[in-house]
Amino acid sequence: MLKRVGVNSVAELFSDVPASFLLKRKLGIPEGQAESSVRRELSEKLSPNRTPPETLCFLGGGVWPHYVPAAVDSIVSRQEFYTSYTPYQPEVSQGMLQSLFEYQSMLCDLLGMEVCNSSMYDWASAAGEAVRMAARLTTRKTVLVAENISPQRLAVIKTYTEPLGLRLRTVKFVRESGELDLSPLDSELNQEVAGIYVENPNYFGVIEERIADVFNQIRGLGGICIVGVDPTSLAVIAEPGSYGADVVVGEGQPLGIPMNYGGPHIGIFGVRDISIARSMPGRLIGLTTVKETNQRAFSMVLQTREQHIRREGATSNICTNQALMALAVASYLSLLGKRGFRRLGEVIVENSHYAAERISRIPGCKAPLFSGPFFKEFAVGYGRKKASHVYTNLARKGVLAGYPISKDFGVGEAGLYCVTEVHSSDDINRLVTAMRAT
Repeated sequence: MLKRVGVNSVAELFSDVPASFLLKRKLGIPEGQAESSVRRELSEKLSPNRTPPETLCFLGGGVWPHYVPAAVDSIVSRQEFYTSYTPYQPEVSQGMLQSLFEYQSMLCDLLGMEVCNSSMYDWASAAGEAVRMAARLTTRKTVLVAENISPQRLAVIKTYTEPLGLRLRTVKFVRESGELDLSPLDSELNQEVAGIYVENPNYFGVIEERIADVFNQIRGLGGICIVGVDPTSLAVIAEPGSYGADVVVGEGQPLGIPMNYGGPHIGIFGVRDISIARSMPGRLIGLTTVKETNQRAFSMVLQTREQHIRREGATSNICTNQALMALAVASYLSLLGKRGFRRLGEVIVENSHYAAERISRIPGCKAPLFSGPFFKEFAVGYGRKKASHVYTNLARKGVLAGYPISKDFGVGEAGLYCVTEVHSSDDINRLVTAMRAT
């Protein structure tokens, strides 16, 4: 291999790497062992980890505990799907292309969008691409970003936009309700604003009831309105297309994908108007029909946006998708159907509000911390207790809950809780009992 690429050694192959980054010693890798011995040693090292379902989990913030029907795992494990997850030769991958087409169609219905791509890596990368897309479409350099979004997603957005010289300006939120503060928004708006990125529900689980007002102002100035969503919330609240979103991004993990230690997951990306679809990252799957014979064929369309086709002229460096995860989402939504999906949202609302009410009875706890209506997730204020201590002590009691949010948002000592359809009343009672003892 070295001879083929024209170098004499491995060191020469990596000569472009600065010396300060090179390890000055040999790697501490032991000699090979029998597979049974390696498995035993790994099991011992992993045994201290506390993971669901053995450990009760009320954590959210981007990765949520939801039930995955056995049929979903069965479908995505079929060899004909599992081995053709990315159809670079579409003519021999009609089954996978059809599943992606169905995924796109169902997501369009769910989001109220005209076009959805066949998936992105995750919510964060989709949000970063959406902000870049807004700047590209408007040729403007300033983007407004809500303060009450995920800190992790904000960090990724900054990574995506900084090389382009884009400016991010923060829109504050009301400390009492958790919703965006619209009062100073007028002073932020001008002809230099490319668009705004808002999450609904936001990071605190609070529903942005006045989001349509914000979007009307942005659209009036020619800006692009981007909203990030948890798709399960759309079972009970309005679809983004109904309140003026131009671009919708989100995380599809709640729709039939396990938490997977944080990935792989799937990024949702849709646009309201097909006229801007060519500027959208990723790929689209299309359907063509021969009328005379009623034969159908699926194909990849608008690939010219992709880096593996247009190289530096592409709109994005995303040149693949999460096709296997998209198949899981399509399978999940098909299994639930409209009524099942609606019921899922109702159960989540019932369980999360019941949990908040029970926690509110604990002395020193304020649940929910914010007065705005919430879905699935809610913040809890602890008063004088340290959020980090509550989080650690709960984990020691076998309950993962109360992710600390104090440092990121300056809201005092508080933690974020997530309650979904998988949590029974006994689970919630166990959480409350553990919190009382911290």
